[in-house]
Amino acid sequence: MEELAETNPSYPLSEVKLKSPVPSTGKIWAAPVNYKNHQLEMNKMFKNAPRTIEELALFLKSPESLSGPSDPILLPFRDRRTDHEAELGYVVGKKAKNVDSSDAKDYIFGYFALLDISIRGNEERTWRKSFDTFTPIGPWIVTADEIDNPNDLTIKLWVNDEIRQDGSTKHLIYDCFKCFEMACNNMTLHPGDIIATGTPEGVGPIHAGDQVRIEIEKIGGFTVDVKYADEG
Repeated sequence: MEELAETNPSYPLSEVKLKSPVPSTGKIWAAPVNYKNHQLEMNKMFKNAPRTIEELALFLKSPESLSGPSDPILLPFRDRRTDHEAELGYVVGKKAKNVDSSDAKDYIFGYFALLDISIRGNEERTWRKSFDTFTPIGPWIVTADEIDNPNDLTIKLWVNDEIRQDGSTKHLIYDCFKCFEMACNNMTLHPGDIIATGTPEGVGPIHAGDQVRIEIEKIGGFTVDVKYADEG
């Protein structure tokens, strides 16, 4: 990569359209309710005292939900509440199975900002979170050697000019490496697989016409438009 950076032409970011830094993936493992304050806000919002990752473990999102930092979020329903969830995500760098959390960092290729878009309702998480464009990632991959401690990064999200989420991965219930251990416990992870680590408090609804911006410390961020799917 260093050789290519020196020999290939370069362009200003303003003149290019960034695509998903992971062009395709075999699977996306995601962490439900991995911050205590998010559990509290969900209990107040929906009065159903949601359990945390300690009881729920991980869930799968469709690989088809993956999109890039320049692609709009397409809402499939006009009459269903759809929420933003800002998360730290990462991509697997080499095949892994039954890897302990203490060794997980050696299997992670790099990190990026991730939006877990979620329709609220009684259906299974996998269905409500797996529609096309429901997992935007970017703006690029920051390789693992550039992140000293992924478990102490600030995460912020704005809808238009309103800040909605302002948290830190230091408050994760299961940190990045524990999530990795859980994902490959008796199941094989392959290079290109993605893990989403969960969202801090502050989730809220998005609507067509909104702009959603996510920023993660030492990684960067991106802004995506929100549209109805039937309007493209």
